[in-house]
Amino acid sequence: MFKRVLIANRGEVAVRVIRALHELDIEAVAVYSTADADSLHVKMADRAVKIGPPAANASYLNMASIIGAAQITGAEAIHPGWGFLSENADFVRACADNDIVFIGPTPEAMERMGDKAQAKAEMRAAGVPLVPGTEGTATLAQARAAASEFGYPVLLKARSGGGGRGMRLVLGPDQLEAAYAAAANEAEAAFGDGGLYLEKALVPARHVEIQVICDSHGNVLTLGERECSIQRRHQKLIEESPSAALTPERREEMEAAAERACRAIGYENAGTFEFLLGPEGNFYFIELNCRLQVEHPVSELCTRVDIVREQLRVAAGERLLQSGRAPRAGHAIEVRINAEDPSRGFLPAPGRISLFQPPLGPGIRIDSHVQTGSVVPPYYDSLIAKLIVWDADRPAAIARTLRALDELVIEGVPTTAAVAADVLRSDDFGSGNYSTSFLELNEAKLPSLRTAAAVTGPA
Repeated sequence: MFKRVLIANRGEVAVRVIRALHELDIEAVAVYSTADADSLHVKMADRAVKIGPPAANASYLNMASIIGAAQITGAEAIHPGWGFLSENADFVRACADNDIVFIGPTPEAMERMGDKAQAKAEMRAAGVPLVPGTEGTATLAQARAAASEFGYPVLLKARSGGGGRGMRLVLGPDQLEAAYAAAANEAEAAFGDGGLYLEKALVPARHVEIQVICDSHGNVLTLGERECSIQRRHQKLIEESPSAALTPERREEMEAAAERACRAIGYENAGTFEFLLGPEGNFYFIELNCRLQVEHPVSELCTRVDIVREQLRVAAGERLLQSGRAPRAGHAIEVRINAEDPSRGFLPAPGRISLFQPPLGPGIRIDSHVQTGSVVPPYYDSLIAKLIVWDADRPAAIARTLRALDELVIEGVPTTAAVAADVLRSDDFGSGNYSTSFLELNEAKLPSLRTAAAVTGPA
């Protein structure tokens, strides 16, 4: 096992990884921009290296600075967290060139799965169900022909990247040309690649993903599913496990498909297979995220598997402690608390947190990097905390999450906590019968969003 690991990230994920390292008696090295000099991850680390000014491209995306920080501190490995360089194959190769272990999959797997068209081709070869669509990058003319074949609505999606950028829903042929141009421009700006492909839009659909961990000895562990359908602008707000939409038979089909895919592509370390669940109950591959996911604690609470520890073990060449299907129990819910203003269309709301009082009690986990007095800078992601709750079954988990949200106190910046509470109290969420269109369909029913709509007026 490693003696010293550098975390090439900031905020909540850096704190999460540092805790895992310390539990394994491994020294943690933090890196930080000048905007994060007083951040919790810097205080918790055994060593900390300033790597640049606030702008991410001059600090957390600066590969030379991060490799240099690892070298001067004697770090044997780098954990990338999520975002930033976590799925950058060039960074993985730079680590290898400097005899530093990258805690994640191989650069070849990243490149193959990062190219959405190639990923679909490899999943098709592995027998994983795919949404009907183009087999590769589509020109406007090819997209028009495919949309005519599959029928509207359709989705235009960026070949590279993710997070909803470069994605457009097209309801009819009169919208296609403008949507194609907008999606291509957005993808080019975000990822340096304006290539698009087209898929049939499944309406209504659910977003369900399978967590996997694979070692270099051929062992594959699947940790069940996470339901991630409560979203705004293709960004997840609430996740839960197990999904109310899956039968045991369908769950096994999805886990078996993920395991089959892992073996076919020779995948290593942690990853997440994202699927769409159509209205008829069938599932279709969307993408493989070659990294740790924000919502990984949902799976940890249900399986009692520490995914970050297993990442470290796998990267050190050790075997997984178990393989096949991880045993699981109970129900877990994660609420993302973002420093955003729902009354202004969920715009990021940086500022100083004048009071942070997390909830306590059984079955409650808070993953956060903020404290009373912390400053939420305007340069990075707006996530400031995650509330993760476990209980014996879904109704009990919902009730416990609502209790925890009621106890949570964050003053100084607006957050998404009230919206989450409204969702959890709604009849549609309580029934388990909801889709990725939940917020759009229920805006008028949710008090926090109804107030926002009254303030902002029609879009």
